[in-house]
Amino acid sequence: MSQARRRYTPEYKDEAVKLVIDSGRPVSAIAKDLGINEGTLGSWVATWRRSHQGEEEPLSMSDRARLKELEKENRELRMEREFLSKATAFFAQRHQ
Repeated sequence: MSQARRRYTPEYKDEAVKLVIDSGRPVSAIAKDLGINEGTLGSWVATWRRSHQGEEEPLSMSDRARLKELEKENRELRMEREFLSKATAFFAQRHQ
């Protein structure tokens, strides 16, 4: 049983892409809300980004600061995970 391929108007595609770009929400969440395939919406967004390179607004100072905080937190969490992984392996060997 095959499904008919849905056709979307250029206006619909533009609005869906705008939702992703403006909201900052994940493509998967917006695709689910709209009832369309995540891959389809992701493709539309990728196409839009390629054709509009350099047109997206640069990050604000607060966004840059938040990004830096998140990158630092990410590094710290990776180091903690690596440490715990090594500690688990060490203690697992001692108790064999």
